[in-house]
Amino acid sequence: MNNSRPRCRDLGISIGTLPTGPYNAITDVPGVLVGHSTIIEGEGPLVPGRGPVRTGVTAIRPHPGNLFQEKVPGAVYVINGFGKATGLAQVQELGVIETPVILTNTLSVGQAWDALCEYMLEQNPDIGVTTGTVNPLVLECNDGYLNDIRGRHVRKHHVLAALNEASSGPVTEGNVGGGTGMSCLGFKGGIGTASRCVEVGENQWSVGVLVMSNFGSMKELRISGIPVGLELEKRLGRQHKTPPGSIVIVLGTDAPVSHRQLNRIAKRCQGGLARVGSTFQNGSGDFVVAFSTANRVRHKDSSAFVEGKWLRDDSRDLGRIFAAAVEATEEAILNSLSAADTMEGRDGNTRMGLPVSMVLDILGTWKA
Repeated sequence: MNNSRPRCRDLGISIGTLPTGPYNAITDVPGVLVGHSTIIEGEGPLVPGRGPVRTGVTAIRPHPGNLFQEKVPGAVYVINGFGKATGLAQVQELGVIETPVILTNTLSVGQAWDALCEYMLEQNPDIGVTTGTVNPLVLECNDGYLNDIRGRHVRKHHVLAALNEASSGPVTEGNVGGGTGMSCLGFKGGIGTASRCVEVGENQWSVGVLVMSNFGSMKELRISGIPVGLELEKRLGRQHKTPPGSIVIVLGTDAPVSHRQLNRIAKRCQGGLARVGSTFQNGSGDFVVAFSTANRVRHKDSSAFVEGKWLRDDSRDLGRIFAAAVEATEEAILNSLSAADTMEGRDGNTRMGLPVSMVLDILGTWKA
């Protein structure tokens, strides 16, 4: 792992009661891969179209194979719809995800969509010829406070690099990939991830979450239920006013759940979001994409039926997965904060990294 700053658990901050996976990351779900492409160029005054640039791309691949040929059950839950994502409607309608998930900045959605589309076309010569089209799934947040967002600096090769370099194992967090220019709860935000293990009899399933955090003001920040942000604001003074912002939450699991059950699980992610202080502002785009790797839906299948098994809807085990979604979301957001370094962007705009020693002092005082 290339993080230069500690994660929450490295600081002694443990969230929830469920155990984490070995990496405490979405890649604890077997087969899930994550890749980043980071673009940091220039400094000083903004020259629209030229920089400074603080942006990038993050790619999540639910499995290493061809997702168009072997789709995964998927769901989308829109907490607040102030966003410019693509592909959501078809996932909601059909309940499957057939491309990797791409995260980037708001005005680069078009370029990312085009690159992901070309990536899928190269893998599948039958698309648009002997079979239907493809549904590229691209989500975004606005990094314009630090980045020359009008420049749309994300290019095809950045998207392809994130896709082709996606790997299992530890996930780099903070100022990386799509999270490079993002802000969260008054500080530098970005990419964060966490996971939980759910044991059911002889079975053990993983629930992993990856976030691109870009929402909230300092005073709203809560850690382990403690209003840390209010105390930080007293110590640091009022910082630059933060616009409503957004968050993208991607949840993966290897639990055998249907697309309808995935929608129920995705809804619980807003519990973790609320725990860190989000109030789901009117101008925020808060989206959850969820998928399961337990059952695959083959594109070329002559049968009129899909085989597979799913948990019962009245199962207590499903409730444990709900709890895992809440905990993993909460910790992933806090990891996005703790892992992010201070960054200066266009026009000297600066987002401070979370002042870790100050946070620990506040937490210690409250617990004393």
